[in-house]
Amino acid sequence: MAATPSNPASSTPASSTPAPRASRRRGPIGTGTKGPLGDSVSQHRTSSGDPIVVRRTARRKTGLAAFWENGQAVIAVPARLSLEDEQYWVPYMAAKLERSHAQRPVPASDHALLQRSFDLSETYLGSRARPESVRWVKNQNGRWGSATPARRTIRISHHVQGMPEWVLDYILLHELAHLIHPNHSRAFWAELASYPKLETAKAFLQGASFAASRNIAGMAQGMDEEPGDENDDATGEGATEIHN
Repeated sequence: MAATPSNPASSTPASSTPAPRASRRRGPIGTGTKGPLGDSVSQHRTSSGDPIVVRRTARRKTGLAAFWENGQAVIAVPARLSLEDEQYWVPYMAAKLERSHAQRPVPASDHALLQRSFDLSETYLGSRARPESVRWVKNQNGRWGSATPARRTIRISHHVQGMPEWVLDYILLHELAHLIHPNHSRAFWAELASYPKLETAKAFLQGASFAASRNIAGMAQGMDEEPGDENDDATGEGATEIHN
């Protein structure tokens, strides 16, 4: 998403990154102290506490842009934007990015889920995990996801469909990593270490499991226990899963 610098008047960003006041008068863009070209880490953070990268480039003349790159929020700004204006615009653009990100729909079809898995494997696992199928299932109430490495199949519980997409991405990555390591060894967790929302997603699922235990029978199991027989092809040797 892109935006041209102009005082925002009607947006309401996330509370952790408040929007700049529209009534505050500002000087022309380009006046003030200039920052260094290239990438730098902003003092601002996303709503989940992750760092924001500011990418200052001479090729960008006027507009600002905000996007996700390898799971990290990046705000691209023109070289002439002053450091004072950077403090004004970075939290505003980051908040817009997070709102847009939260509104993106979770893949509804199995085909879209498979394609998302390929993209995640390429980004975080060097394309070493290539599942034969990834599908939503409705008979998996005690696990968020499960995998059968021998068949290279992954199943994701339909209960995940209402969760943020970065949680879905963690669950998919967890199961993709099981296609490489059918266990929870150090090597397995090392595969997931580059995912920036790893701990945040794990904490989210732990909270969801606690809430689910109050409402849905059979969803109070601990995470990463031994596989059971709750679905048609998650049983037998080599079946792994991530529990609720």
